[in-house]
Amino acid sequence: MARRDIGTDDPRVRVRPGKGSRPRTKVRPAHADAVTGMVTRIDRGHYRIHLDAPSLTEDGSGDITAMKARELGRGKVVVGDQVAVVGDVSGRKDTLARMVRIEPRRTLLLRSAEDGDSAGSQKPVVANADLLVVVTALADPPPRPRMIDRYLVAAYDAGMEPLLVLTKSDLADPTELLSLYQPLGVRCLATTITESGISGIEVVRQALTGKVSVLVGHSGVGKSTLINALVPAANRVTGHVNEVTGRGRHTSTNLQAVVNPDGGWVIDTPGVRSFGVAHVAADDVLRGFADLAQVAQECPRGCSHEPGVIDCALDQWADKADEASTRETRCGRVDSFRRLLTASLDAQDPTKA
Repeated sequence: MARRDIGTDDPRVRVRPGKGSRPRTKVRPAHADAVTGMVTRIDRGHYRIHLDAPSLTEDGSGDITAMKARELGRGKVVVGDQVAVVGDVSGRKDTLARMVRIEPRRTLLLRSAEDGDSAGSQKPVVANADLLVVVTALADPPPRPRMIDRYLVAAYDAGMEPLLVLTKSDLADPTELLSLYQPLGVRCLATTITESGISGIEVVRQALTGKVSVLVGHSGVGKSTLINALVPAANRVTGHVNEVTGRGRHTSTNLQAVVNPDGGWVIDTPGVRSFGVAHVAADDVLRGFADLAQVAQECPRGCSHEPGVIDCALDQWADKADEASTRETRCGRVDSFRRLLTASLDAQDPTKA
């Protein structure tokens, strides 16, 4: 056996034998004793979780706080995730459980970043939701059909059912906006704030009962007001619309899932100025435009539906409308679709990254 080089020839120097390194195993514990629950809020690395068995907590609420195990990596958990936790699940003050597993997701709502170095990157928003409730005001602030279209595309891509809720119907007639989306098969509901409460809230309540619902929309449209009417215990902060800019003030700053007393969950999201859908494949963009998808069946084989393409049935459909108002509406629909299509194609082109 060769003599170990100790850096000196002096026989009086004795060196302790080196410790052998044990290779790290890739086998992770199964955590068969873990309990399951749903992530309801995320705050600076702390995860609020509602256990499927509330009786495990000391106060019976089922709400605990957990930290994520290192093996789960960074940024993989979102509100709505079903997770497994181990450790202290009593829910007592200053106690932390450990999140060790994320269960398979039924649905996943994604949005794409549109600005800065992260443009085009995907960001998960909510997991395991059934219903995407697109809240838009009919006035103050005015509706943004292109934003609604983006939400529809994201909903269909995520495997969620869309629901359009129109607020402030006492300030403007909803007929024009309804004519854009009811033909698509999108369920549309209208609400009005009155002295006695919110007119139409009971119909919204019935639509959300028993489902995991996510409310989305830009600032000032009334998401927090709706949630407070549906779940009074939520106590979400409400704001007002700036009279100069016509924009609402951000009142919800993080995602929060609250128990719907009629069954299911209601998730409030912060108001956003835009909602990118560049992550949606070009072939799937049409799923958010059911009326155009039917027209596109008449296109030549391999038609890309991009602007300027010869014999695209979408252009023919828009141009042959008899009335000017109908032609304007159809052109608007085609334009909205092509804007999203361009965003999707650009996101997949490495030269435009």
